[in-house]
Amino acid sequence: MSGDVSRPDRFRRRAVTPDEAVRRILERIRPLDAETVPLPEAWNRRLAEAVTAPHPYPPFRRSAMDGYAVRAEDLPDETGGSAEPAVLQVLETVPAGMVPHRPVGPGQASRVMTGAMLPEGADTVVMLEMTDAGDRPDAETVRIGKAVPKGRNVAEAGSELQAGDLLAAEGCRIGPGETALLSAFGLAGVRVVRRPRVGILSTGSELLEVHEPLAPGKIRNTNAWMLAGSVSDAGGEPILYGRVPDEPREAYASILKGLAECDLLITTGGVSVGDRDILTEIVSEWQGDVLFDKVAMRPGSPTTAAVRDGKLLLALSGNPGACFVGFHLFAAPAIRAMLKCGQPVPQTFQARTAEPFPKINAYARYVRSRIEIREGTIWVRPTGNDQSGLMATIAGADSLMVVPPLKTGIEAGEWMTVLPLREGGWP
Repeated sequence: MSGDVSRPDRFRRRAVTPDEAVRRILERIRPLDAETVPLPEAWNRRLAEAVTAPHPYPPFRRSAMDGYAVRAEDLPDETGGSAEPAVLQVLETVPAGMVPHRPVGPGQASRVMTGAMLPEGADTVVMLEMTDAGDRPDAETVRIGKAVPKGRNVAEAGSELQAGDLLAAEGCRIGPGETALLSAFGLAGVRVVRRPRVGILSTGSELLEVHEPLAPGKIRNTNAWMLAGSVSDAGGEPILYGRVPDEPREAYASILKGLAECDLLITTGGVSVGDRDILTEIVSEWQGDVLFDKVAMRPGSPTTAAVRDGKLLLALSGNPGACFVGFHLFAAPAIRAMLKCGQPVPQTFQARTAEPFPKINAYARYVRSRIEIREGTIWVRPTGNDQSGLMATIAGADSLMVVPPLKTGIEAGEWMTVLPLREGGWP
């Protein structure tokens, strides 16, 4: 690395909009390769390919109730025919998991349990409560006094899913419902996208590790742990590289190591215009593509993105609030795109602001916020003071309230655009 970058380079950055910054990042992202994992390890992973049903579901006609499998035509006819109770011969009891031994013919019934295979000939199940033999499993006959429509309480083979139906799309995150579907079709091994390895490197001579005692002028490296949790939430595997001092050569060597070992490298600190903001010097001599070095936003406008050998370097602010916002605006979509997520940027929605926001903004401001539901209306409330250097207001934030560039503040009750911080979040 050479000496200091001249001050004009630091102060003459050309800002791009947040949307343009995201676009430039996503067009450089390539999905990662696939791997097969056991179903218990697929939880919260993303499918590498669409999964279709290999056979109908249910795979056989089954009872949806505890009751008696009958022929509907043997039951009382309340529409003009005989309304006399039907007395049917009970052939057998069929519990779930067993195969019926005898078909049901005229004047006959079989006692069946929920989920049991329906005997041949039966087309209807009468629930136990509608018979006179509900609590007598050894009854030889059953009396049924009311008509029951044909097909009632019967789940036909393939009534829920046919062979070839889509179970889950490529890039779908595997949650409880998807796990149920995969297990129902015997998919013990699941093809998922490999988790992105996301390196986290903090710059700053003032930083201490979490286990180190406080010292004058020092603070603990909280950004690294906040980012590690955020990476995990987004589906990545965080790789902590610790901290480097404000020394360009050492930081540059650590960056090259992180890019070689990871799919994405996130750095914090050193991106602003101060004399010791070393990322500016590193990027000025970058042997790759610089996507942007300033974003028209608050907080975190000096956020920088660059690519080298197909790997993305995302340099975030060292201020905790700005680092948090930058991760959710830029890093989280990049991770989701690597995982084949169909919508890597969460969809925004509208909510009323629960309190005034008096700040005047030259750029769009992303305010750490929390959603509330009151009387059927969605409200958004800042989690506290919005200064970029504050850490406490990160806790409890589930969204970012987007305040557009304005020459006046926002009044309580105004409609605001809100970006949820978690996929599938609000509203």
